[in-house]
Amino acid sequence: MRQLAWILLGAGAAACAAPANTIGTAPTPQLQRLDVSAGRWVFHGKLAPTKSAKPGAFTWNENCRWSPNHLYLECTFSNLWSGKAVESLVVDTYNSADHGYWHYELFATGEPGRKPFISRMTIAGNTWIEYGGRAVPGKKSGERIVYHWGPPGRVRVAIERSKDGVHWTATAKGDGHRIRVGRR
Repeated sequence: MRQLAWILLGAGAAACAAPANTIGTAPTPQLQRLDVSAGRWVFHGKLAPTKSAKPGAFTWNENCRWSPNHLYLECTFSNLWSGKAVESLVVDTYNSADHGYWHYELFATGEPGRKPFISRMTIAGNTWIEYGGRAVPGKKSGERIVYHWGPPGRVRVAIERSKDGVHWTATAKGDGHRIRVGRR
């Protein structure tokens, strides 16, 4: 009986010493910068004609919420790209080991599952940039997605390409707005 009491006392002390991001706590200051994307969003935009694509339109339906430990912003996307459905799960986070923001996207439809999109992100003020493939002058174009958040409940997005990593051209542009849920 005495041994059980010591085990329970030790377990209680361990629980009190748990990391700051336990279930029910607020995100760290770095993670709070991702909070602007929490909620339900609808994006509409246009695709510019390129060598590999015709002009068209896109619609994104995004639903983002925090994981129970407030370390990951988890988002589901139901997108239409010129009529092509793309379903994905996105996880955005801040990594304290490399002091960087990261974007991970897994595809259920529309893109190969073996090729998740993993991108380092920068956040400067209200601007997020997700970097895709890096430009290799004369060999490969680079790509990035730029989000400009604001005013509250609004966001502008551009998908951009560059041949040199310096000069960027938008291949898609759109606007998003937050959807109020459960209020009448």
